[in-house]
Amino acid sequence: QVQLVESGGGLVQAGGSLRLSCKVSGNIFAVTFVAWYRRPPGKPREFVANITATAVANYADSVRSRFVITGANAENTAYLQMNNLKPEDTAVYHCNTAVLYYSDYDRNYRFVEPWGQGTAVTVSS
Repeated sequence: QVQLVESGGGLVQAGGSLRLSCKVSGNIFAVTFVAWYRRPPGKPREFVANITATAVANYADSVRSRFVITGANAENTAYLQMNNLKPEDTAVYHCNTAVLYYSDYDRNYRFVEPWGQGTAVTVSS
């Protein structure tokens, strides 16, 4: 009953910018936490950034001062603004959230932490 879709990836030259979106849909009551991870080619998944419901943001050292994460807005969409991109930022980026939603099935509020399929970012040198 909750779906998450990332978008906004693409091919960009080094030094360029992209904004990734993370859209959560369903009977959403609240999106309380948003995190971004990435999986570079041939490497394990790594943390990029997260933000709490009180707007406290944390960043990996490799992206701090270049990336900005924002929490979910009224349309339940969160963003990752990526500036001054480098070739080493090339990866598939995944969004992960903490969502409180209303379940029509059992008529109760439930908590879930969905992941999206990811959006690919390629930075050329």
